[in-house]
Amino acid sequence: MNTVILYTVLSLSGLGTISALILYFVAQKFIVIEDPRIDEVTEKLPGANCGGCGYAGCRNFAEACTKAQNLDGLFCPVGGNVTMTAVATVLGHVAIEQDPRVAVLRCNGSCSVRPRTNTYDGTATCAIAAALYGGDTDCQYGCLGFGDCVEVCKFDALKMDPVTGLPVVNDINCTACGACVKACPRNLFELRKRAKKDRKIYVACRNEDKGGIARKSCDVACIGCSKCFKVCPHEAIVMNNNLAFIDSDKCKLCRKCVPECPTNAIIEIGFPPPKEKTVDITNENEVVAGEKINSISESKKEGEE
Repeated sequence: MNTVILYTVLSLSGLGTISALILYFVAQKFIVIEDPRIDEVTEKLPGANCGGCGYAGCRNFAEACTKAQNLDGLFCPVGGNVTMTAVATVLGHVAIEQDPRVAVLRCNGSCSVRPRTNTYDGTATCAIAAALYGGDTDCQYGCLGFGDCVEVCKFDALKMDPVTGLPVVNDINCTACGACVKACPRNLFELRKRAKKDRKIYVACRNEDKGGIARKSCDVACIGCSKCFKVCPHEAIVMNNNLAFIDSDKCKLCRKCVPECPTNAIIEIGFPPPKEKTVDITNENEVVAGEKINSISESKKEGEE
């Protein structure tokens, strides 16, 4: 009996040793050696794991940067140019600078200009509401107002305005991660070029209906009149599907398009109020008096002749 137990123990021990050796050699054969620079690049990243770079997290982005031949098409919107310069230094590449961006809401249809025509009594999320019906108003393109964008924002850059029923972007906190862009089922958010003093000019409307229908559903809807397109000297405005769009990369913020919009669909933010033209009455009277004296002297000359 003791001999049987001894043989059993020896057999199992031998089988375990052989299996361990096989696993060891297989592991050595298929071993994956990770580039140590991945950890270095990860340390340079902000660690937000927001997905704004197009990857699942900062480490995935670091792996992509390390394996790439250059940094073309790779950019961390949260860290910006400073972070990408640090990443490029670690990898021995050249960082390509990009203009900073900020999210804007291309809808200005507040409760006062876009009256409700029905009531939604379902789950209070924009994604579900957009899949089930057109919305509480006649505009099939406007904001649904349930705040899916606010829920996904990790940087406290969005909040719902209880008066207008629309989300408001905090430019200081916004990192242009793009989470709100992905979350909005109506595609109302856009990452636009961040100008000096956070000045912006953009068309706050996505309504592609014809002018009369669009205006009926919302007082500040773009009606596709093309007036802004005609006065833009920088070719920054394009017309498509009865809707104007201002390219932030081409726009010089000249503001010529703003007064041309008959529905106030073009929003301007961060600009000082326009200066009122003042007329100097004294100088004007002097000019008029001078003109009268000249006309009298000329008539005298004609009479003497």
